[in-house]
Amino acid sequence: MTISVLIVDDQAMVRAGFAALLDAHDGIRVVGQAADGAAAVNLSARLDPDVILMDVRMPQLDGIQATQRILGSTYPAAHVPRILMLTTFDIDDYVYDALQAGASGFILKDALPEELVHAVRVVAAGDALLAPSVTRRMIARFAAQKLHKPRTSAPLADLTDREREVLVLIGAGKSNREIGASLFIAEQTVKTHVGKILAKIGARDRVQAVIFAYDTGLAEPA
Repeated sequence: MTISVLIVDDQAMVRAGFAALLDAHDGIRVVGQAADGAAAVNLSARLDPDVILMDVRMPQLDGIQATQRILGSTYPAAHVPRILMLTTFDIDDYVYDALQAGASGFILKDALPEELVHAVRVVAAGDALLAPSVTRRMIARFAAQKLHKPRTSAPLADLTDREREVLVLIGAGKSNREIGASLFIAEQTVKTHVGKILAKIGARDRVQAVIFAYDTGLAEPA
C-alpha cells in the first residue's frame, strides 16, 4: 500500500525538500503541497491523503486551526487523515494545542531524513509519534500546563484492570515493547490491549490516549 502525503508549509524550499525526500522512498507518494492552512483544508478534502505534514506556524490559518478544521470534517471512519505536526522548536506551546486538536504527533524540522520517513510510516499505520528526544518532557509539560478538569469516568469504567495498567504506561510515553517488558506480556498482546483501549475511550491514536490518561488523572506529570 502506498502512503499518500500532503505537505503544508509556508516556505517553498521546505516543501520542495520534504517532497523530494519522501518521493524517493518506496511506498510513499507526495500528492500535494500547500502554503497555508486554508489551502491545506481544501486540498485535504480533494486529495484525501493518508498523512498530512503540517507546519505549526503559518499565515492566514495556522496549523492548529487547520488541523481542527480537517479533523472536524466528515471522513469515512476507516480513512481519517493522520496529521504530523512540523515545528522548529522542541518545546513549542503550540504543539500542545495541536495534539489536543487531534494531531497524531510532531517532529522537529531539523530531524534526520530517516526520522521523517519513519514518522510518516508510523502515523500512517495508525500509531502516534512524538519526537523521541522530547517525548516524556513534552508529555509532562502538556499535563502541567493544561489543567483540565477530569472527564467523566464512564469510559474508565469500561476498561479492564489490565487495560488501565496499559493506559497508565501509555501516558508515561512507553512504547509497546516497553509496556510488554513492564507487564511481562508479549508485544502483540500489548497491541491488542491498545486497540481495545482506543476503541473504548474513543481516542484516535496513542497521543489522544495520553491526553485522556492525564485528563482523567490516571497519569501524573513527573
